[in-house]
Amino acid sequence: MLTLRRAEERGRANFGWLDSRHTFSFGHYHDPKHMGFGPLRVINDDRVAGGGGFPTHPHADMEIVSYVLDGALEHVDSLGTGSVIRPGDVQRMSAGTGIRHSEFNASADKQVHFLQIWIIPESRGLEPSYEQKNFSDDDKRGVLKLVGSGDGREGSVIIHRDVDLYATLPGKGGRITHEIARGRIGWVHIARGSASVNGEDLKAGDGAAIGQPGKIELTGTSDEAEILLFDMAI
Repeated sequence: MLTLRRAEERGRANFGWLDSRHTFSFGHYHDPKHMGFGPLRVINDDRVAGGGGFPTHPHADMEIVSYVLDGALEHVDSLGTGSVIRPGDVQRMSAGTGIRHSEFNASADKQVHFLQIWIIPESRGLEPSYEQKNFSDDDKRGVLKLVGSGDGREGSVIIHRDVDLYATLPGKGGRITHEIARGRIGWVHIARGSASVNGEDLKAGDGAAIGQPGKIELTGTSDEAEILLFDMAI
């Protein structure tokens, strides 16, 4: 039921100012066996050195979610949005018909560590838009907190696809279950710490594809465990 994607097997790009690990094919890293999973196209595990960042560049027809783990990420886009994304913040940018943006480490000397997630939208040519919300550690402790969804329920950011994105801080020994319904698939990403998924031990950067319906059991095996779970319509 689970297909594991180990952290050390991911692609890597290291430019000095940026150290990025690619769960799926991205940029110069191409692996036909790992082109995404369902509508989930990119999970990049990015560490940007102080003062570094991505200069202004374009995107189109993609839902882009940023999830900051440590530090602060400064964002500016062609919609006029200017923001700083910090731990607990979830940013969703719908590129749609076209958007330009830049992302820079908001600190001159401290690293920022974040996940950049791309999801293929339900349709092309959407109007570009931006949304950012904060979900505290207390919101996520011991529960699956919905942080992104197709309908924005429970205060989540709106992803223009039938995808439910959950985050959790289970704590060491904490156990959380979730049911993947028929007609849906799942992906688990260990953002930090370690956890087990249906009895399989995973560490930070590891992922697991869930290709069949059924119960998923997440158990924290370290105090700092932080987990993302994608529940997606096929």
